[in-house]
Amino acid sequence: MESIFSECQSCFKQIRTWKKAQKLVDGVLSCMGRRTVTGWLTACGDQFKDWTYAYRLFRGERMDIAGIFGVVRRKVIGLSDPALRYVFAHMDDTLLRKRGKNVFAGRWMRDPLGPPFQANLVWGQRFIQVSLSLFEKLGTVQARAIPIDFHCCPSVKKPGKSGVESDWEHYRETQKKAKLSVIGAERIKLLRDNLDQDGYKDRQLVVSVDGSYTNEAVLKRLPDRTALIGRIRKDSSLYLPAEAAATGKGRKKVYGDSLPTPEQIRQSNDYPWVSVKAWAAGKVHDFDLKVIPRVRWRKAGNKDLKLIIIRPVSYRKTTKSRLLYREPAYLLCSDPEMDLATLLQAYLWRWEIEVNFKDQKTILGCGQAQVRNKDTCQKVPAFLTAVYSMLLVASSIAKKQELPRPKWYKTTKSIRTTTGDLINLFRAISWADASKINFSDFVNIQKKLQALKKSDNPTLAAAFHTRN
Repeated sequence: MESIFSECQSCFKQIRTWKKAQKLVDGVLSCMGRRTVTGWLTACGDQFKDWTYAYRLFRGERMDIAGIFGVVRRKVIGLSDPALRYVFAHMDDTLLRKRGKNVFAGRWMRDPLGPPFQANLVWGQRFIQVSLSLFEKLGTVQARAIPIDFHCCPSVKKPGKSGVESDWEHYRETQKKAKLSVIGAERIKLLRDNLDQDGYKDRQLVVSVDGSYTNEAVLKRLPDRTALIGRIRKDSSLYLPAEAAATGKGRKKVYGDSLPTPEQIRQSNDYPWVSVKAWAAGKVHDFDLKVIPRVRWRKAGNKDLKLIIIRPVSYRKTTKSRLLYREPAYLLCSDPEMDLATLLQAYLWRWEIEVNFKDQKTILGCGQAQVRNKDTCQKVPAFLTAVYSMLLVASSIAKKQELPRPKWYKTTKSIRTTTGDLINLFRAISWADASKINFSDFVNIQKKLQALKKSDNPTLAAAFHTRN
């Protein structure tokens, strides 16, 4: 963590500002209870000093959040295989719940956790996040998503009852630019430009999104050397590419014959199933796919797309329960030449961005900071997300010594180290160094005493195994 953050010195206006931010990094990972800015200060031992420096740090141009994410981005791509042709990214938006009505970008929005039969409203802010996949090699392997962008997307406030026509005109024009799909297209273009500046012009950017970004605003604004994989509705209207005209007169056709809907194609016996292996849910699965190599969609214009239909995967909640099935998935890829196994695995890795959101909100407390002006509302959640990214990158670089797990955990070794485990390990090493405790001896003694009812030092065990 120290090595990675030391590369971020150029992202701060002064060295002393960077040193203060470095202390807050320890506070973010060591904080217990509510993850507010004062909570970070207390965790790093500055509760009896002037606390205003921490709030000033996120105002003005003292800190370049984009530069910090740039350090993380270059680290992630540097850890991948140099011969790899692709950079796999995932994009989605999230909601940070707030309470104060004077908080910047706070609006009433639909609650994504509400029941399907009732649309609930919550007060909060919305952000768009872009994460890159970090994996050992391309194939049927597990990957971890590393956030490299966390952008605030405030919605536009409607004019009041006293608003004149000019106010409503300005509102309608601003609302078009503030749509999540439009901002998402801008973030994809920015990522492509950053990759080119980093020297990765020869790598194709593959972005996996959900159905809210598989639309005209994104597909028609994709930059060069960028492919999009996204979900579509099962009743979408698709067409075959138009045949070449016999003569050169008149306007050329863009769309050919109409195709059945994706749902009809899934149920039809005229299209064969293809079996493809991919990693998902902790192991390699055999997925059955139906593929239409080239289709046209009015939302994409004259671009050729590839349609992929994924058969529902069966599962059981317990070994004795009845067989259940997940929902089928209908995907479109803007690069028809992409290998089918690579395309499927890239989309399945998209689930990791949902894991990012869960970790950021429930473990690190993203959105709990009590700030309300424009700069701090944008930079505080982004700074916390950048610290989370550096923790994940540091865990993949360092040869870590894991804490002994409690006896009620499974005896088989976990194939994935959770964020909670990483934070506990960070705290154990940091606190052991501060209190002059031999951390390796503690780990070895705990492993030897797993069969005993009492620990040799309950205080250390309670401190090192604190759960979030």
